[in-house]
Amino acid sequence: MRTYAIIVIVTAALVWAAGCASIETTAADNQKDQQMEKKIDELLAKMTLEEKVGQMTQVTLEVVAGETNEDGWLMLDDKKLQDAIVTHQVGSILNCGGQARTVDNWLQIITQMQAMATKQTRLGIPIIYGIDAIHGANYTLGATIFPQHIAMAATSNVDLVRTEGEITALEIRASGMPWNFGPVLGLGRNPMWPRQWETFGEDAYISSVMGAAYVEGQQGSDISQPTKVAACMKHYLGYSVPLSGKDRTPAYIPERQLRQLFLKPFAAAAKAGVATVMVNSSEINGIPVHSDRFLLVDVLRGELGFDGFVVSDWADIDNLYKREMVARDQREAVKMAVMAGVDMSMVPNDYSFYDHLVDLVKTGEVPISRIDEAVADILLVKFQLGLFERPYPNKQLKKQFATDASRQVNLQAAREAMTLLKNESDLLPLGKDKKVLVTGPCSNKLSVLNGGWTITWQGDNEALYPQEKSTILEAIQDKVGASNVEYIEAVTFDKELDISRAVSAASRVDVIVACLGEPTYCETPGNIDDLMLTAPQIRLVQELTKTGKPIVMVLTEGRPRVIRTIVDDAGAILMAYLPGMEGGQAIADVLFGDTNPSGKLPFTYPKYSGWHVCYDHKKSENAAPNKFDPQWEFGHGLSYTTFKYGDLKLSKKQISPDEKLTVTVNIANTGSREGAEIVQLYLSDVVASVTPPVKSLKRFTKVHLTPGQSKTVRFELGWDDFAFIGRQNKPVVEPGEFKITLGGLTEAFEIQ
Repeated sequence: MRTYAIIVIVTAALVWAAGCASIETTAADNQKDQQMEKKIDELLAKMTLEEKVGQMTQVTLEVVAGETNEDGWLMLDDKKLQDAIVTHQVGSILNCGGQARTVDNWLQIITQMQAMATKQTRLGIPIIYGIDAIHGANYTLGATIFPQHIAMAATSNVDLVRTEGEITALEIRASGMPWNFGPVLGLGRNPMWPRQWETFGEDAYISSVMGAAYVEGQQGSDISQPTKVAACMKHYLGYSVPLSGKDRTPAYIPERQLRQLFLKPFAAAAKAGVATVMVNSSEINGIPVHSDRFLLVDVLRGELGFDGFVVSDWADIDNLYKREMVARDQREAVKMAVMAGVDMSMVPNDYSFYDHLVDLVKTGEVPISRIDEAVADILLVKFQLGLFERPYPNKQLKKQFATDASRQVNLQAAREAMTLLKNESDLLPLGKDKKVLVTGPCSNKLSVLNGGWTITWQGDNEALYPQEKSTILEAIQDKVGASNVEYIEAVTFDKELDISRAVSAASRVDVIVACLGEPTYCETPGNIDDLMLTAPQIRLVQELTKTGKPIVMVLTEGRPRVIRTIVDDAGAILMAYLPGMEGGQAIADVLFGDTNPSGKLPFTYPKYSGWHVCYDHKKSENAAPNKFDPQWEFGHGLSYTTFKYGDLKLSKKQISPDEKLTVTVNIANTGSREGAEIVQLYLSDVVASVTPPVKSLKRFTKVHLTPGQSKTVRFELGWDDFAFIGRQNKPVVEPGEFKITLGGLTEAFEIQ
């Protein structure tokens, strides 16, 4: 375990508010930490070099897997398992063996592993099993599968994200696994990147708040509780903005921007007590992050105060010599990564890391102190999880797995994510007496509602999806009756099938619902060369437009595909993102008015394939001859009712840098329907020593209002909100004029 001095500026008011209870809690926590440290030191003193390096080694389930039996259960190969756990003393195993398993199969797998680890090894150290539960326990069959995080960001409902974390943690634990590789805290600022949908969008503040809430939901105040897991913030750092847009390719990020934007969500998660961190698979400014001690130690531990352990991503230590070419061979790559601060290697298919690291220590090239440091961090998390006391799965949790209450939360999340981008002449909501043509490649598949990391890595095995869940087509049929719905499979994502048949069917209906978007993908297989929506889908809409029938476009996509050429053809456009297993029903609920949409875009929706400018751009990016011209701006989202902002007030017009500023605004529902408005507060620093963005989101909240109802919303801003990363790459607050913008209203104030 490491201890670093962290400089924290705390106001007198905050110290006073904490009171004596905080002092008592701190003393108790210190005593608990000392007891934990003593346990770890005692165990370390008993361990051999090989046992220590084994704790730093992580292999995939396939390494120890056997055959699949007649019941469809994956069985473990006892000899392979013994080689991993007894011979090589591996500390961790991960992955799903190709597809999701039943709860019972997982319980059998984890129980067998822990029995071997605790009973057949010299010291009985339990393994820590890790899984990519990205949007629910997505590798357990029948789990509650939530909207992907890009959709959760659109809800602007922080409590909902925290609850998602809680439910996901419970269902992972019910499956016997205590460690989740999430949340993804990269900023989705390059829409080409195939992992955009795993992020909370392009904004650092939303990502920080949502990410911290998810960690809190996963871990609670005590991760040893039976329904909690160790979370893993990833991918640290800068992975999400490759210059090429292709997965696992280089990013070029100045340190100022790295600190101003990309570090913030990780800092928030670290402050929330996240237990583990996974490293960026690629490089920043020519330095692979797996080899960057400055980021992995100086910044992560020294500045952010992170005190858990660092795990590599899949085979990325090997990539230091195979792909990045900063190491001569595997042995040097292992030394480089470990000395840079990587504590555990996701090897994942063999024991090469183990063999090399043992030899590196024996030859004196890696000091035993570094090994002790890494293993102490790993053991700390295992102790915190209670694995030494309770290594086996809690089978009683199965009763709480995938309950109806969890399903209702999931449905709420999908409904709140729905973002209405266009609604010309109030085409939506549709009457339930309408005859509807449903077409488009996303109409009748569950996979497209979920995306990657769903049952399989790519999420594309439709046969494994739960048939009781509704596709968009099935949900629409449930709303208006199957006899009022025509379905034509006119195109696939990359091929025209029978557009003329869809055009013909349009003559028999009142409205067309065109379900467009992307096939499922995950990571590198999702790389694309063009952000434009595929040609068959574009042509389908263009041909249907000629019929004169109103068109509603429903977009199920993980990144904003360019649709400039058909936007005018649609009377209404609904952005559904990847809304999860309840997405079909949520979409139908919005289309037919049972739900009033309230989502807002968590990214800037581009109008052109080569134009990727975020909302917090610089003034020069929107000054003649340049023009900030997105298809829809960050924060855009319509409702079936109307809201009016008024009476924007600031508590002071002049403040000092260390004072608080209170902002109030009145929101009124001036329409005829109940609805929810996401109130977003933007701050603009008018003049600064580093060119300021035109605006930055600093606060948001969601307000539910009945027709005619109004509420006053209150926000408070302080030093952290006024600060920016200055020319010395340190946060500064400079005197001058600032502006607050809320719902089209603006007020100015000065910092003296």
